[in-house]
Amino acid sequence: MAPTPSEGLAPAKGLADVVAASTALSDIDGQVGRLFYRGYDIHDLAGKITFAECVHLLQRGTLPTRGELAGLTGELATGRVPTPLVERNIDAIARVQAPMEALRSYVSLASAEDPDKDSNEPGANLRKAARLTAQQPVLVARYHAARRGVTAPDPDLSLGIAGNFLLQITGRRPAPRAADILDECLVLHADHTMNASTFAARVCAATLSDMHSAICAAIGTLKGPLHGGANEQVMRTFQAIGGVADVDGAVREKLAAGEKIMGFGHRVYKSEDPRASHLRRLSAELAETTGDDTWFRMSQRMEEIVFAEKGLRPNVDFYAASVYRYLGIPVDLFTAVFSVSRMAGWTAHVIEQHADNRLIRPDSEYIGDRDMRWLPISERTRA
Repeated sequence: MAPTPSEGLAPAKGLADVVAASTALSDIDGQVGRLFYRGYDIHDLAGKITFAECVHLLQRGTLPTRGELAGLTGELATGRVPTPLVERNIDAIARVQAPMEALRSYVSLASAEDPDKDSNEPGANLRKAARLTAQQPVLVARYHAARRGVTAPDPDLSLGIAGNFLLQITGRRPAPRAADILDECLVLHADHTMNASTFAARVCAATLSDMHSAICAAIGTLKGPLHGGANEQVMRTFQAIGGVADVDGAVREKLAAGEKIMGFGHRVYKSEDPRASHLRRLSAELAETTGDDTWFRMSQRMEEIVFAEKGLRPNVDFYAASVYRYLGIPVDLFTAVFSVSRMAGWTAHVIEQHADNRLIRPDSEYIGDRDMRWLPISERTRA
């Protein structure tokens, strides 16, 4: 039987433009391309605050004083040590799971031995948020070391989250400016309103499930190539193209075939993604300091062609790809690095959801058959 049309307006596909929650964490003006964290324009924050300051802003509500920052920094340093259960399983998981799958497993295991695992109270949530934020970069680095059969260097107490991550990933103490650039990237990626992974975390938290469960939901959602994998796909596209001279032909061939060029366009922004402008600048700087401008020039040329042909501008993933590549981060860890940054926002959203909770239970439009009648199995046939 044909379905009966539902009354009223058709639902917004993908919940486009549907307000799913109230939040004080971040806001977007997509028409003019602006992003705000707790009322601060991202252009005022990028390159001016550290990721630790950003964590304090999102999770604890304010830009920290010197004393507050020192307290949080100490908490992050203490909390970055993986739990014994995670430690015992890092190598085994690294042998059989891809990066985002492994991170989902590590976070799930970490919940078993977290001292605050059975509480969603504000203090407990703040402590769990700090530990999760501190452990995520360590878990990515330990995963990378384990799959190569080596040992990651111990964290350096003089380095922040970004510097220690580069140290443990590359095995070399990073140049101060390299650490600063990754730190700025972490700030730029820390939160972005009701994106898919954040929404997944809030839906889970709204059932009054625990923070670790909500973060597992977020990681599983970020794993999807339509959300978190675009930066990796951008770099793989560049690697497949080969060089600057080949960009024009390759891009036009893809467009003629109706293929999507990853890293362009955004569901929310009608003008340039404000984060992309900072990442473009960072990519240009790294191209100059490393003495290899290939990835930056390829990015520039691709940006020019796609805008001329399709009117699309780069999003946050496009120039992030070349920045991460210049910093020596393996391509298949690009999405994992995204999770290092977004852990600040995910955990802040879980805190906010628990503080003023209502079960998130949207309606749906039924489009299936109606008035069907049961028949005994002996009478059922297929035409």
